[in-house]
Amino acid sequence: MGTLDQLTPVFVSLLVVIDPIGMAPIFLALTRGGSAGYRRRMALKGVALATAILLFFVFTGDTLLRFLGISLPAFKITGGVLLFLLAIDMVFARQSGLRSTTVREQEEAQYKDDISVFPLAFPLLAGPGALTTILLTTGGARHDPLLFAGILAVLLGILLMTLLCLLLAPWLVKLLGETGTNVIDRLLGLILAALAMQFMVEGIRSSFCAA
Repeated sequence: MGTLDQLTPVFVSLLVVIDPIGMAPIFLALTRGGSAGYRRRMALKGVALATAILLFFVFTGDTLLRFLGISLPAFKITGGVLLFLLAIDMVFARQSGLRSTTVREQEEAQYKDDISVFPLAFPLLAGPGALTTILLTTGGARHDPLLFAGILAVLLGILLMTLLCLLLAPWLVKLLGETGTNVIDRLLGLILAALAMQFMVEGIRSSFCAA
């Protein structure tokens, strides 16, 4: 399998779990009442912090798993289950703690002038789904510098896309509306469900091979 073929599921997985388009209406709600300059500052700072968090996991993910004594196959199975649950929420247009803030978190954010760290950077952008995907996709790429560099480029590209979507949030929300956003989420959820199953199958197969 070529590097490009290996990067395609990585791109799709990260695109789905970070969900740049789906973040636009959430970001607009969190910054309601703020000026265009305020929204711009929050978008830039939030994406920068999320990038730092995700890059930390890119470069330390393997070490973290080894330190905790967790094998990659075991993490693939568990991560696949987590991503599958996330996919179900997307298909049924449900908001859960995996990809959105809770009611209490939203209430807390209303009283903060700076929403870039919480809840924008974490848990919305660099949330459990994104961190799990990073660990799953980089776990077997350490031995291939080209593939690892490709994964890094894909991640940075999607984060740049996310920044653009946040900066253009008023226009995107007006263009797509809630119905349009939900349709896109449902389609991406179906794709994520298939990728999650693939992670689980690979984890189970690797566990039996290692036994």
